[in-house]
Amino acid sequence: MRINYSDEKIVDSDKSIFLAGPTPRGENAKSWRVDACKKLEELGFDGVVYVPEYSSWKPKEDYVDQAMWEREGLTKASIIVFWIPRSLPDMPAFTTNVEFGYWLHSNKVIYGRPDDAVKIKYLDWLYKLDYNEKPFNNIDDLLKEVVKKVNSEEKIFSKDK
Repeated sequence: MRINYSDEKIVDSDKSIFLAGPTPRGENAKSWRVDACKKLEELGFDGVVYVPEYSSWKPKEDYVDQAMWEREGLTKASIIVFWIPRSLPDMPAFTTNVEFGYWLHSNKVIYGRPDDAVKIKYLDWLYKLDYNEKPFNNIDDLLKEVVKKVNSEEKIFSKDK
């Protein structure tokens, strides 16, 4: 597995996962992506994981540069995983709301959030409406499904949509 952080050039891969969702604000909040990457490694994922944070796990300072990196990674990703452990004020996920709506019709989104996430009712409703699926409420189950789908011979998602 290759982790592609936002302080690196985007790496192309036939099998790639973008970890979309809130980036912690402040020094005291730990990124959920650390555990997600460990879990993907344990599951034997052998593609590229796009992580929209620095390799030091700090968010980028340059807003436009970060936004452009994310746009390229989201476009190239085989699957976009939205894990939204929204909590206020540490992980508000306001940008995530826009990204979720923008990429939902790409036909390559898998969405989940913990049961205690706040203000996610509309995202749940949209996901059910467009994908006829309930959101995952456990990140381990979500990532197992992601690895299964990205490794599937029968491609459920298409980069061309």
